[in-house]
Amino acid sequence: MLTYALRRLLLAIPTLLLISLVIFLMVDLAPGSPMSEIPRSIPPEVRAKMIAALGADQPVFFRYLLWLKQFFVVEPAYLIDGWFGTSLGGDQQRILSWQSRAPVFDVIGDRLARTMTVVGSGYLIAAAIALPIGVYSAYRQYSWFDQLGTFVAMIGYSVPTFFTGVLLIVIFAVNLGWFPSYYDASLKVTDFASLSRQVWQMALPVTVIALFHAAEISRYTRSAMLDTLGQDYVRTARAKGALEGTVVMKHALRNAMIPVITVLALGMPSIFGGSIIVEQVFKINGIGGALIGAIIASDLPMVQTLTFIFAVLIVFFNLVADLLYGMMDPRIRYD
Repeated sequence: MLTYALRRLLLAIPTLLLISLVIFLMVDLAPGSPMSEIPRSIPPEVRAKMIAALGADQPVFFRYLLWLKQFFVVEPAYLIDGWFGTSLGGDQQRILSWQSRAPVFDVIGDRLARTMTVVGSGYLIAAAIALPIGVYSAYRQYSWFDQLGTFVAMIGYSVPTFFTGVLLIVIFAVNLGWFPSYYDASLKVTDFASLSRQVWQMALPVTVIALFHAAEISRYTRSAMLDTLGQDYVRTARAKGALEGTVVMKHALRNAMIPVITVLALGMPSIFGGSIIVEQVFKINGIGGALIGAIIASDLPMVQTLTFIFAVLIVFFNLVADLLYGMMDPRIRYD
């Protein structure tokens, strides 16, 4: 398995380089520029100096190589400096946001905690709820529990999150006044009272995210379990007198988890990327909001960096899913 993982990591290098080039060119050549908002009354020489200050006067290929070096060399060096107090980064130029003139990774680090707290909590709750529901729905196929689970899952997956979010705000924030309608990013958790306020303001966005992901995961789990429960080895285990719990949890569930692992692994990058729509609905100042703001302001370094980080996470968690296949199913070998 180690040889397979190393081989996949080596293959990921040209894949990520190609993805980085495509992302950089698509964003760079897209219409829109931060200079488009400058009044025409500004003298051409001043405009040229402003463009040069952003580094946008350099050739595209030169800017791409510089951005690649900053992403893979300079930014990790600054990260190590922050952790261990070294000076590897020195005075090397970092990836700077055109909108705020702050380092892009500093902006990401400032918003990452909020995104992972809200979106990560929603995703973990969704997985914790959906897996047992999917397993039991398959085991009790066509029962009232299965019918109810199917109905709720269809609603949760079919209704867009912006509608669900607005609906919950109208009912529980505006009409009933039970929860706040927006997320207070300035709240600092220092004691039990502030922790309670944090959980209180997270309730609605976490519910929206959990409902959407739980609907998807439960349907995949149910479908995989139904397929596995009909296999010959499950009938053989029952014929040998194995306990029903052992048959379901040990023989059936372990093999049924393979397609579910794919769904769970590919959903992990969304914890970093955030739920853009939910963050906009509840005014969460997270990664998704940073991406939307950067697109509106034509902040190309921010858009390119965030998009490429999403791509890196997708490639990485694809590898994680493939490795977990071999751990879950002994029939899969990577020799």
